[in-house]
Amino acid sequence: MPETTDSSAVPAGNALQLHDARPFFDKVLAHGVRRGIIDAERLATINADAPKGIVQIARYFGSEFLRPELEKARDRMVNMISLYLLETTGGDLDKAAVSLRDNSLLSRSKGGSDMLKKLIAMPESSNFGMAGYDDAQTALLAVWTLRSHAEYQAELARRSQMAQAITAAQWLAEQFELDTDELESAGADAEAVIRTGLLMQALAPSAMAAGEWPHTVGFEKLVTALRKKKQPAPTALRLPPGLPADMRPVVQAQCAAVLADLPKLLDAAVPLRNLLRPMGSFRARYFLLDDPLAEVDSYHRSLDALDEAAEPLQPASKLWTKTTQGNDDEHSLLTLFLCLAAGVPKKTLLTEKAAASLVRRIRKHGWQPPLAAEFILAHAPGVYQDDYLALWNGFVQEATRTLTSDMDYQLHDALALLRRECHVAG
Repeated sequence: MPETTDSSAVPAGNALQLHDARPFFDKVLAHGVRRGIIDAERLATINADAPKGIVQIARYFGSEFLRPELEKARDRMVNMISLYLLETTGGDLDKAAVSLRDNSLLSRSKGGSDMLKKLIAMPESSNFGMAGYDDAQTALLAVWTLRSHAEYQAELARRSQMAQAITAAQWLAEQFELDTDELESAGADAEAVIRTGLLMQALAPSAMAAGEWPHTVGFEKLVTALRKKKQPAPTALRLPPGLPADMRPVVQAQCAAVLADLPKLLDAAVPLRNLLRPMGSFRARYFLLDDPLAEVDSYHRSLDALDEAAEPLQPASKLWTKTTQGNDDEHSLLTLFLCLAAGVPKKTLLTEKAAASLVRRIRKHGWQPPLAAEFILAHAPGVYQDDYLALWNGFVQEATRTLTSDMDYQLHDALALLRRECHVAG
């Protein structure tokens, strides 16, 4: 394709741009020959080296004896050379042609392969429990050798951000003698670790200074005490002291989310137990250590605090036992309470179709959350009634807007919410 066109042939207001869909390597080679950067001798060397590289690539990914594999290997080689030249020259045709002239074709192909291997070696997820495996590299490389430069750059940016978040999270964890093994075994997200560090820096900097990473029971006690003091939510966050400068951007990126959560966390009207429940959306945004002994101790203390002179606590009714059939996990109970509020048959498990039908019913006829609260007070075991009410009230606060929205035409948001919070089977 010619590089210039006769502008007089097309009206200025309707100028057309021709799109050159050739791989960048093809453009560079043609440009280099046309401009005299690549002479006949160098072109002959390139033509001699190309088949060798194609056979090597075909052998690496499969077989060099099958024509389809050789054709795919040719595409891989052209793509890797194009990728390397685009990345190292910024798309400058003259610089790329000089690179082809002064270096072997196989070295440019290897350069693209090395770039992709480094990309694949970068973390694909910021979750410490989702580390990559070396045996998957060949299969991933096979995929990426056929991807475009734009796709490479987008993935490189995404993975670089993940790597930065992991590095910052590891630095924070090291300040509290938490090693990577603990983060991996807990399946912690790097962003959740960072947000927790920022949250504790805002709520209890003395605990941070003492190197005490929060566990669930201790964190609940801390927030309860702050609520009693009616401490206002901070309007700005301080970064952890000593945070290296290169980690500041990725940590600062989480400040907005923490500032948005702080008012709800310190609002005594919002049930704290519901916020901190293991499967809740709030808890998923933060990383709190599990301390089973502390949780058991807290449970026994709450029982001891009950007034022994009070009337015996209400046992579960026959209707409760029959309806739940022993399914007393949070997902099953929220499903039951939702059915009660929507006025549909009581179930602890919904199919996808039934869940969609329930949402449509709520949007057409509305729902009555107090009905579920009344059912809890009338039939649930007395010792758990407060917890169940907190669970239900928290769900209502979080889910009302999504379940009753007229903008979610395809029910995507509503069904995603129910899959996360309730018991919905595919």
